[in-house]
Amino acid sequence: MKLQHSTLYQLDSQLKIPNYDKTTLTQGIVHIGVGGFHRAHQAVYTNNLLMQPGCDSTWGICGVGLRDSDKKMQQALENQDYLYSVVELSHNQDNSVSIIGAINEFLFAPENPEAVLEKLSDPTIKIVSLTITEGGYNIDDSTGQFNTHHPDIAYDLLNPKTPKTVFGYLSMALNRRRKLGIKPFTVVSCDNLPHNGDVIKKALLSFVELYDLTLKRWIADNVTFPNSMVDRITPTTSETHKRWLSDAYQLDDKWPVVCEPFSQWVIEDNFCNERPEWERVGVQFTSDVTPYELAKIRLLNASHTAMAYLGYLSGYQFVHEVMADNSLLKFIRDFMDQDVTPTLGDLKEINIEDYKRLLISRFSNQKICDQIERLCLDGQNKIPKFLIPIINDLISTNLSLDRTALIVASWAHYLLNDNKCEKIESDPASIKLQNIIKNDNQSIYKFLELNDIFGHKIIKCDRFVQLFNSYCIQLGSEGVAKTLDTYHRKSQHSTFEKQTKNEVFE
Repeated sequence: MKLQHSTLYQLDSQLKIPNYDKTTLTQGIVHIGVGGFHRAHQAVYTNNLLMQPGCDSTWGICGVGLRDSDKKMQQALENQDYLYSVVELSHNQDNSVSIIGAINEFLFAPENPEAVLEKLSDPTIKIVSLTITEGGYNIDDSTGQFNTHHPDIAYDLLNPKTPKTVFGYLSMALNRRRKLGIKPFTVVSCDNLPHNGDVIKKALLSFVELYDLTLKRWIADNVTFPNSMVDRITPTTSETHKRWLSDAYQLDDKWPVVCEPFSQWVIEDNFCNERPEWERVGVQFTSDVTPYELAKIRLLNASHTAMAYLGYLSGYQFVHEVMADNSLLKFIRDFMDQDVTPTLGDLKEINIEDYKRLLISRFSNQKICDQIERLCLDGQNKIPKFLIPIINDLISTNLSLDRTALIVASWAHYLLNDNKCEKIESDPASIKLQNIIKNDNQSIYKFLELNDIFGHKIIKCDRFVQLFNSYCIQLGSEGVAKTLDTYHRKSQHSTFEKQTKNEVFE
């Protein structure tokens, strides 16, 4: 049965369907970047809230796609009256399938930019949320500054009525609201960035400063950008998932979402306009999101990066396969325990040991089949945000750089395609990086000298450079398995030496 509003009440009784009429929802939220994560996270929280007794029905979501690739999603959802299914896959419980109705419109910006600007300027819109990927904020990781030279930024400055970037749309809409005396919307980033609200605020103000200082002051004084931490593993939807839905529930959903049962959203309660009562459905509001985002980004996101390239070069397709490899599992646990945990400080709000055990359990979920290939993509944006801060802290505290050097070396070999991988990274920087990486000292130095990725500290650390060089050579000549064996022997020897010294000291 095709998933549409007219068939909603004819679906399999095991499916959880909305108990509200989505056709009567008023939109209070615009979300830019409607992908799998948003549909499995914020839209689910909003859907669950709308199902609560006495809930305000003014929090429908209008999706917006800025990229050409968003057209397929817009068409798929439009053909289903913006309904879609979320499949929660648990390794120790039955699967759960819910139909989500919180989204009731989707605007494709490249075809009608004015419609998007009108929607953003509508007084009923109280929140604009974002999942535009880590690289979508146009911030240079090495300097922390907004990249004013990007061609899309130059285009938006010259063509404010037909912008291409999120900055062009937000600034133009806020300017209209300012002139009309309409209260501004709150901007909520849901991307995996440290202090993501501060990042989008800085980026937007930097963009606006290029053409209107009065508007910049108004935004700075009136618009809020709460920081948030978002967490839910959401693999890429496959044809297998669609067939399973069809076979199990006779449901024809062109673009379902699959995810793990675990979900978390911690957000600072700092809204300049109204907000939904998301706390009724499990969202945690706080005055400071820092400890939650630090633990999540450094333990979950950085661990994903740690396993991604080693796992891919080992021939694994899924995260749970990496977790079943004892050598890689120990490497990830060592990374969490010896590299990340010392950099976290005292996070009183979180039991770090319990959190790490939970992460290993989530990574080991066989049903979810989280793709290693998904974790490998966009490394030039993920590594500076997730891994490099950890390396810099390890350098400052004179702790071991062994594992982090191996992780960076595995990324280099993934880009180089030494193992004849079937698919190489598709990000724009991959060709540039591939041209730099060669198995000789000069090219290795050139790679680590890419300041926009590695900053300025790592290339000056002889310990890291030597380890990186050594692992690059070893990965090329011996492969991942033997390189990890060498690492584990070295790690055991180092542990034995520390224990001996401690015994002598005692």
